[in-house]
This record gives sequence, C-alpha cells and structure tokens, in this order.
Amino acid sequence: MTTSLDSPTQQRVDKWLSGNYDAATKESIQHLIDSGNVTELTDSFYRDLEFGTGGLRGVLGVGSNRMNRYTVGAATQGLSNYINAAFPGQDVSVAIAHDSRRMSPEFARLVADIFSANGIKVYLFSSLRPTPELSFAIRQLGCQSGIVVTASHNPPEYNGYKVYWNDGGQVVSPHDKAIIAEVNKITSVDDIKFDGIPERIHLIDEEIDAPYVERVKSNAVNPDVIKRQANLNIVYTPIHGTGITLVPRVLDALGFNNVHIVEQQATPDGNFPTVKSPNPEERAAMQLALDLANSLNADLVMATDPDADRVGAGARNHHGEFELLNGNQMASLIIYYLLNAWKDAGKLTGKEFVAKTIVTTDLIDKMCERYGVNCYNTLTGFKYIAEVIRELEGKEQFIGGGEESYGYLIGDFVRDKDAIASCAIIAELTAYAKDQGKSLFDMLMAMYQENGFYYEALVSLTKKGKSGAEEIQQMMADFRANPPKSIAGSAVVRVDDYKALTRLDPKTGQTTVIESGKMGIEPSNVLQFFTEDGTKVSARPSGTEPKIKFYVSVVEPLESKEAFDETYAQLKAKVQRVIDELQLV
Repeated sequence: MTTSLDSPTQQRVDKWLSGNYDAATKESIQHLIDSGNVTELTDSFYRDLEFGTGGLRGVLGVGSNRMNRYTVGAATQGLSNYINAAFPGQDVSVAIAHDSRRMSPEFARLVADIFSANGIKVYLFSSLRPTPELSFAIRQLGCQSGIVVTASHNPPEYNGYKVYWNDGGQVVSPHDKAIIAEVNKITSVDDIKFDGIPERIHLIDEEIDAPYVERVKSNAVNPDVIKRQANLNIVYTPIHGTGITLVPRVLDALGFNNVHIVEQQATPDGNFPTVKSPNPEERAAMQLALDLANSLNADLVMATDPDADRVGAGARNHHGEFELLNGNQMASLIIYYLLNAWKDAGKLTGKEFVAKTIVTTDLIDKMCERYGVNCYNTLTGFKYIAEVIRELEGKEQFIGGGEESYGYLIGDFVRDKDAIASCAIIAELTAYAKDQGKSLFDMLMAMYQENGFYYEALVSLTKKGKSGAEEIQQMMADFRANPPKSIAGSAVVRVDDYKALTRLDPKTGQTTVIESGKMGIEPSNVLQFFTEDGTKVSARPSGTEPKIKFYVSVVEPLESKEAFDETYAQLKAKVQRVIDELQLV
C-alpha cells in the first residue's frame, strides 16, 4: 500500500475493509487507496463523525467521517440503546422526518428500520417535511425522541442527522454526551440491527399537518389587519426544499391571497440546481425570487432553506429598491412587533420572556429591557433556546426568540427555529406596516430611531480537513493568549471566555466566573470582546462545519430617517475597520 496514513486512520481503513460492510463500500475504499488519494482517504477516516450544535453532519461518502449507511446506522443504534435505557418499561416511540437532500428518504427509512428493530414504535412522515414540524410531531404524538435527516443549508454534498428529545427540542446535556457515549460503544457494524419490523413503523402526514397549520395560525396578532391587507404582494421560494409543503398552505390559511411561488425552485431537489448554495443568508440563493419580486412590484420576498427552519426576507427600502434584511434585523423586527402587540393588548405582566443566542444582536436585549420583558441569552444553537423554554415552562411565558443565523420562533408549540411560522409572522408584520401606509423598511428605521442603530456583520472562514481543524484551534489559542486591548479605537472593557467560563475586566485584571449550569450555558469554545463604545466581537468555531465564525456588532444613534444612509455608511466602515484590525480574513 503506497498511502501514508497515521496509525488510527489506517486502523479505521483496515476495519472497514475487513468488516461486514457491503461490497460497494469496500470497492469505493479500495478505489481511494489505488488512486493514491491520501487527502481524501484521510479526511474520510481520520475521525468518527461527532455531534455538534446541530447533531451529526458531514459529506456523503464512504468512511467513518462521512454520512453513509453505517455511520447513520451506528448513531441510530447508539440512540436506540440510550432511549431504551432512559425510559425503561415504557412504550417508547420516536418521530422521523427528512428533507429534500440526496439520500434523505433512504436514511429516514434506514433510521426507522433500526429503531423498529430495537423495539421502538416509529412515526415516519410519508414524504419530506420541514424540520419544525418534526419538533411539533414529537410533542403532538408524545414521543420520547425524534430524528430529522437534514444538513440544513449546507452544499449538496452534505447530509446530516438531528436528534430531538421528548420536549421537541434538540438534545442538550447530559443527553447529547450520553448518546455519543452509547454510539461510541458500537464498535462493530455487527452491533447494528438493520432488519426493520414493518408493523412497528407508522406513516404520518395530514394528521400532523392540519393541527400544525392551525397552531401557526393561532400566532397571528392582528388577523383584522391581514383581512384588510389580504392582497399583500408576496414572492416566496423554498429553494428546492421542504418549505413548499407548508409555507403556501399557511399563508393561504391566514388569508393572504396574492402569493407568488418561484417556479424554478418549487420542486424539491437535493442537487439544488439553480443555486450554488441553498442558503437564504446569501443573496445569490434569493436572486430568482428578487427578480420575480421586482417584475411583480412585490411588497415582500421570502426564501426558506432546504429543511425550512431558516428564512431570508427582503423588502423595498426608502429608495424603492429591494433590500435583504439580515438575521439580526429580522429577529429584531419580529420581537419589536410582538413586544408592541403584547403591550397594546395589555398582556405584559412582567412574567414574559424572549430568548436569543449570545452572538445575536444586543438590540433585542435593549428592547426587552424597555418593555420589562426578560431576555435570556444562550450559547449558539437553538437547542439551548428550547432548553430555556422547557426550564421556564409554567413560570414565565415565551413570546418569541431567535438567532442571527436567520432562525426564529414564535410561540412554544415548536421547540426549534421555525421558518413556516416565521414566514407567517413576517407576512403579518409587513401587512401591519402597509396598513399604516408604511413599508417593512419604515418599521426597521423606526425601531432604530427608538433603540439605536445596531449593525452586525458575520465573517465566516472555511478551513477544510484535518489541517483546517488544527488552524482553527490555533486561531482561538492566539486570541486567548493575546486578546486585543482595543478595537476600532475603543478600549476593550470585557472579555468573556465560554470555554473557561470566565469574564475578564482588562482594566482591573479581575476575573469572575460565568455561572455554569445557567440556562443555556455550558463550557463552549467561544470568545467575546466588548468595547467601551458598544462594539462586540465574538469568535466561534462551528460545531457542524469546517468553519470559524466571527460576529461583529457596532452601534450608533439614528437621529432621523433622513440620517439612515449616512449612519449606515459609518457603521459599515466601522465594521470593516474591526475586520482589518483583527485580521479576520
């Protein structure tokens, strides 16, 4: 053998070549060996796929570090063992959904077979469904756990596997680590029970669709406004994903009768043929929708990612041009709208709360403070927001929440970010603005005038493979060893290290402890720098992708709508200065 692999990687390769794996898998491994593709062989076998903030996610292909029948099988067998141990003597059930990606239906059926072979009752959606509906189904059916096969908005070569618990939220500590421990006990492919028991697998569809749609409808704050603005001109695209199954249906159920679907992207397709990446955070993914919106003189454009838990939206700005709102802006607008509506309805009693992640705009914190509403900040990952909702159930009422990465939640009947419900509320608040002779963008500017103009930017650096992972580790180590003393001309007054759970005051050198066990907080490889003038920079390696992400937030007062362009330019220039100074490239 001419390849040069380290010993653990070589052992994994040998194990797969000699083990009870199918012939096609072994042939694919041998092809990698024969072609001398050491890099691909190493990346395929140098580690086992791990659960990150979003669960299991990886490139499709052969190997222990790839998404395939055996890695998905081992994860499911380990999960089955854990569920059966966690709920002894109970009739245990799970729900399963999948998106439009390559191998998603096959993986969903594989997962169903393994669960059923382990004595677990399975509710399997008969065809693709949005991730938030899976969360809803777990709660509706009283399941102990659930799975959705998806890689969210990743490129076509990826697929993934999210694990949910009985509250409908993604698994958190201690379950996540305990499940990994069980998965790691699956040391042989022979440990996996692949032979399903059909009578334990029950197909579901409309019996979950109908109550879910009704619950989303119940989120409507101003149904009378929707009636008056039923003709709101909306353009929507599912970007070849699951959103097509429910977004048009929900908008119609609410009473919006002028919804236009981007036909080129309406058919589910895991190759995502019309986009480079099916990510509504990227303008290119929404270009077809923007083109249609411009041709129709639309009021609103929306796009959901493949598993329909994230939504991107755009509206006409004060120059009459379509502008896409980022995740921080839309999360803020949703909370701004809901806080005002709850206040107007006399529903704010001091026992309401909003939840968001620590890298999401502090504008939300400021607004909640003004309205006397608690705002809880969690680690990145919607599972932590779900954890807060669960912990406060019966004590405080959840209004809504979100994260900067285009994921929002309204109401607590789902425990994950929900693009279906988000599309509904975004359409409603656009209708509300129009009912007052304004646009969504007018509402955005009014919010900034009242609370300050917060502007955020995300710098995402991709570092692939083993060497990339090492480079990301070194970047974080360097920031810890030499934190910046000032950023963009303003002194750093606080450094939060969530790995050590410490908070440093650089002026005094005093370190305090960030409380471990606090809702949504546990040790995590995140660094945050806060400056005197309100600038915040967060550094976080992704748990699901080969990336390190830097979140930059700056703020200035907005004196008037007329000052918007000038203030916006100042904020963008300041963000660029931060990026240049910290060499975030």
